[in-house]
Amino acid sequence: MVVNPAEKLRKRAIKNFMDILILTELKKQSMSGYDVMGLIHKKFDVLVSSGTVYSLLYSLERQGLIKGVMNQRTRIYELTEQGERDMKLITKANEEIQNFLKNISLLNAS
Repeated sequence: MVVNPAEKLRKRAIKNFMDILILTELKKQSMSGYDVMGLIHKKFDVLVSSGTVYSLLYSLERQGLIKGVMNQRTRIYELTEQGERDMKLITKANEEIQNFLKNISLLNAS
């Protein structure tokens, strides 16, 4: 099976920016690690291992961006105040990247 190079690049980008994807989703609602895996698969059609997701969640928690709270036998993650502040910076960077890409598109259309 031959994989399209653009598709490989898309999947790599999703995996590389998974921390931002997680923070963005946690801004909307609290989620478990299992929920995160399902969301990435449903939204982006990319399978990620539980080890990858939980390692990233623990890293975000150590950085103070999210906190995990036990709910029965499930750990539910939510953004911290620091995570909320950092999301504002990430949103600003996203807007700058979007403007850059739009300018590239306009140049290519000329």
